[in-house]
Amino acid sequence: MKKIQYYILTKSIGLYLNVLSYINLDAAKNKAYQLFSKPRKGKLKKEKLPKTLQNVTYETFEFQTEKFQTYIWNGTRGEAKRSEANEEVILLVHGWESNASRWKKLLDHLKPLGKTIIAIDGPGHGLSEGKEFNAPKYAEYINVLSQKYQPQTVIAHSVGGAAVAYYLNKYKNPNIEKVVLLGAPSDFKILSDNFINLLSLNNKIKTQLEIFYFQKFNIQIDDFAGHKFAKNFTQKAFIAHDTNDKVVLIDEGRKYAKEWKNAIFIETNGLGHSMHDPDLYQKIIDFI
Repeated sequence: MKKIQYYILTKSIGLYLNVLSYINLDAAKNKAYQLFSKPRKGKLKKEKLPKTLQNVTYETFEFQTEKFQTYIWNGTRGEAKRSEANEEVILLVHGWESNASRWKKLLDHLKPLGKTIIAIDGPGHGLSEGKEFNAPKYAEYINVLSQKYQPQTVIAHSVGGAAVAYYLNKYKNPNIEKVVLLGAPSDFKILSDNFINLLSLNNKIKTQLEIFYFQKFNIQIDDFAGHKFAKNFTQKAFIAHDTNDKVVLIDEGRKYAKEWKNAIFIETNGLGHSMHDPDLYQKIIDFI
């Protein structure tokens, strides 16, 4: 029943936007992008934080007019000087409609390493402000944080991985030595087309959205792809993707692995999009 209701809802929204496009195409495009970029879940309340995010060091950063939240587990070495460049830092970057608490299971494996661990809430997620989420904006959050803490290792899930790829392509941060991507999408066009198909939007709206993306991000949609960025990456990479991932298909992970010169690629089976697995986590620890 829920699937039927969801189908009716999405197609009804699409029908409304298609009709609107013949009256006011710009308004239809704007409403479509708002639906595409606004997370519907993943927010947290300060007074009801998951246990994973309690009793940690909190630090709030700002990008433009929006504040975003980070959570810090101090390493066993150099705690008083954790902001210095020589402090070993691992940055955790979650995906779409999630938040920093998604790293609960991995944290148990990371903490014994003695490194400082920082998890970030993406735009419009967790305790971070904003209503618009996209990889370039998320990359700016990563950049602001990295200017202070200079992480050596970045672990990212889902669209968080796309944001990391965009960040590395734009800022070329030489301090990042290792990157872990879990179930990460590469082609922005695929994400956009999936959204178009979900709502059955017409070609007029599709064309206007693609023009809008170019104006907003200054990159053609066909070139907006993590695996294309990865051709020039020098960091060591650990890329894992599940063959049963229904959210981001396995081909996306294979694209990264093909183009990233210094990459380990693992195809899992049965983990789905979440990629939670003790054996996989141990492989990540060994990589780090």
